[in-house]
Amino acid sequence: MSDPHADAQLSKLEVLDRKNAEALLGGGQIRIDAQHKKGKLTARERVDLLMDEGSFEEIGKFVMHRSKDFGLDKEYYLGDGVVTGYGTVNGRLVYVFSQDFTVFGGSLSETHAEKIVKIMDLAMKNGAPVIGLNDSGGARIQEGVVSLGGYADIFYKNTLASGVIPQLSAIMGPCAGGAVYSPAITDFILMVENTSYMFVTGPNVVKTVTHENVTSEELGGASTHSAKSGVTHFSCANEVACITHLKQLLSYMPQNCEENAPHLPYEPQGDESRPALNTIIPENPNQPYDIREVIEGIIDADSFLEVHQNFAENIVVGFARLGGRSIGIVGNQPAVLAGVLDINASTKAARFVRFCDSFNIPLLVLEDVPGFLPGTDQEWRGIITNGAKLLYAFCEATVPRITVITRKAYGGAYDVMNSKHIGADMNYAWPTAEIAVMGAKGAAEIIFKREIATADDPEAKLAEKVDEYQQKFATPYRAAHRGFVDEVILPAQTRQKLIRAFKMLENKVDVLPRKKHGNIPL
Repeated sequence: MSDPHADAQLSKLEVLDRKNAEALLGGGQIRIDAQHKKGKLTARERVDLLMDEGSFEEIGKFVMHRSKDFGLDKEYYLGDGVVTGYGTVNGRLVYVFSQDFTVFGGSLSETHAEKIVKIMDLAMKNGAPVIGLNDSGGARIQEGVVSLGGYADIFYKNTLASGVIPQLSAIMGPCAGGAVYSPAITDFILMVENTSYMFVTGPNVVKTVTHENVTSEELGGASTHSAKSGVTHFSCANEVACITHLKQLLSYMPQNCEENAPHLPYEPQGDESRPALNTIIPENPNQPYDIREVIEGIIDADSFLEVHQNFAENIVVGFARLGGRSIGIVGNQPAVLAGVLDINASTKAARFVRFCDSFNIPLLVLEDVPGFLPGTDQEWRGIITNGAKLLYAFCEATVPRITVITRKAYGGAYDVMNSKHIGADMNYAWPTAEIAVMGAKGAAEIIFKREIATADDPEAKLAEKVDEYQQKFATPYRAAHRGFVDEVILPAQTRQKLIRAFKMLENKVDVLPRKKHGNIPL
């Protein structure tokens, strides 16, 4: 704890040395040891792990709180519970704040918030990402409304920075009450299993109000938010894995909205064809396959970083490299719910599409979708509005956009999944593609209802009409005749076609109508 009277006995250089040493200790060795016993790193250890060695420059190391109430005038710590500064990650500038749980439980005070806001202002002015390492018990209760005002200041900066610079949040411990809304506004949230949690109201309040008995982990742990709520994008086994994920995630992003997505040097490996893709689609159109196998067959080796892996698994989204170029991928997943679009899949993909568009990351869409999920549950919870979010996100995106239809493209879902009609630049289809208003059986039952009903053998007549519909409409060629599909390609050619198409589109310019902002159906 800082003691101004001790400074009088020391030289000026000794005072600086002492203050630096004191700041590095945070809340003291006993609390540091307690942090380690919980399996958690300290705020400074996390920063050291994240930043390139020797690159971190701290800002606000000697800041202290200004409060006098409830005994705070007797307890001061240099830095006031948050380490802030800048440095490099893989040679690229980033700004960081890391909350220190050893100081007042990492609680947010007026000065703590001011340090975070200062970092965010610098990041905006200099066009570089902000990373927040969150480990806080919430607002500092002793400070009352000024701590709440500090949260609002941060939320406001988060919102202004949204779409201007990437904002990443790693939850390394508790994040409760008002504290949760800053990460929620940022682009990606990472959580650590068993040692981090997020919730608006904790287990005790939940028990009082709803009489539910629930643990912190069940209510807002990493597994809950990665699989059930979708609040977190990555669930990591430990803090080291979390920070490794942060670094990997940054590697796919530009520094800000004015830069293009990263493009690594790439030497073509001769024949870019992938013959295995020719046999990946099953003969039976109702048999599932894993869209990740298609992704891996197209992209640069081992470059796929899946986002939201455990949430809305009927759609797969993530970053990859194609010919060295950073791209975002959205793919229906036939192995889960036949790849159907539902509320969660729509919002998951829409959020990802909007991020990629904000930061000039080209989009690749792999389409195998039988439609939107029917049923009262989906309709009553707003599949119309939520499905429209994905439609809106694609329509609004001005980055290079390419779609490959691997199999089914039915109904309104065909339109939504980056069709030519909503501004896709290039649309390819495999010979296995089925582009139609609905599946052949359903279509035949409607179109030929009377004919089937009056037939001597209705089942045989239905089979005949299903086959007739399939031959006419359940192919890519009607769409190709119309120009809705630019080319029907062999699956093995997909990688080569995409590398060339994205290269062709790299200088694409598309301008939206002048407006303040659109009104996405939230």
